[in-house]
Amino acid sequence: MLGIGKKDRELDAAVKELAKADTLAFGGVGIASTLLPATEAYRHVERALDEHPEEARKKVDWLLKHGSPAGKAYAATLLDRVDPEAGRAAWTRLRDDEREFTTFSGCVMGRATLRGYATERLAAD
Repeated sequence: MLGIGKKDRELDAAVKELAKADTLAFGGVGIASTLLPATEAYRHVERALDEHPEEARKKVDWLLKHGSPAGKAYAATLLDRVDPEAGRAAWTRLRDDEREFTTFSGCVMGRATLRGYATERLAAD
């Protein structure tokens, strides 16, 4: 998974952060609207998909297979953004996973299973 050069190291670090994430948040959380390290990592990978899509896509595919439950949700969301068909396939596979993770939407913290989150994402399509 390790690449060469500063951009590759930064992408690897962002993917590793997402792989161990226990919380899914796409914006700032709490009263101070603080960005979690995983949210910053998600944004980094999102930019990488625009800047060097082939390399970043390999990392997202790896994350989908090896990430924590939240990491897999981040990966499926990223896939959905760049390849809706692959995103839908990822969400469909994740529908069978009962593992939980924490979610944040602004100040509101919750819990979700990959199954429930994936089912919601598929229903939204």
